[in-house]
Amino acid sequence: MTSQSIVVVGSCMIDFVSYAPRLPQKGETIHGTQFVTNFGGKGANQCVAAAKLGGQTTLVARVGEDLWGDKYIANLKEQKVETKYVQKTPNFSSGIAQITVAETGDNQIVIVAGANTQLSPLDVEKAKSEISAAAVLVLQLETSVEVAVRALELCEGVSVLNGAPGLSDYDARILTLPTIFCVNETEAELFTGLPVTTKKEAETAARFLLSKGCKSVVLTLGAQGTLYVDKTECLYLSCPSVRCVDSTGAGDAFIGAFAFLLATKPDLPMAKVLESACIIASDSVTRSGTQISFPGKEILDKCPL
Repeated sequence: MTSQSIVVVGSCMIDFVSYAPRLPQKGETIHGTQFVTNFGGKGANQCVAAAKLGGQTTLVARVGEDLWGDKYIANLKEQKVETKYVQKTPNFSSGIAQITVAETGDNQIVIVAGANTQLSPLDVEKAKSEISAAAVLVLQLETSVEVAVRALELCEGVSVLNGAPGLSDYDARILTLPTIFCVNETEAELFTGLPVTTKKEAETAARFLLSKGCKSVVLTLGAQGTLYVDKTECLYLSCPSVRCVDSTGAGDAFIGAFAFLLATKPDLPMAKVLESACIIASDSVTRSGTQISFPGKEILDKCPL
């Protein structure tokens, strides 16, 4: 039987979220309206997003040997994520993110990586059998580039590298090794040095990444949808129009859905995979929070599967 498993190698963060009428200007203090604590981090977010859709997921990650680390592992188990490769790290705090969300849904985020900095290629080696057997491997850059590269070298299935945070100076292997390189507009600008403010500029940037060795590129454009480019096709998929409450984690919802569909619907045309991922990500922004906003299996009834 063909594997449908998804392995995510990446970060776990505790999100400390403040809601405010707008984002503050430089040096400005403003009153907020609400404060909440959520589970976040791109790696865990993407893993949970896939798991909530019914994906068979395993996370390779590190948390601190602290109260938040214990809570995070319990949360992952509750979401039916395999946690045997999520390690508690002595003498390090769990990673945290300070997030401000405006009434428009826009956000600003500062992360302190904590235990995530200790995730190493050796941790990846411990999960070698799961990574090599996975239908889809998902990675990001909130943990070290060396971790991502080693995981990509072990992968025998489809690999998706989310180039976030974006880098202007980077190891070329993060472009050449993954099956699919996925970035948003801001990240694409950092990787290419090109402006990405229109669909035409997005395609130019995506094709530049192909020229640097990417096999295929997904460039997400927020509410405008997403662009897919490889050596033979170029696709643009729009997002459904929704009222945005909180865009935090929308990109992670997209990538988790993307990975789930690649793993469980390998014969589905790329256009339908991307359209479905856009529908799922758009649904997530209609609720506050990150992982708690990700939809469950019921959203699949609205997708062109």
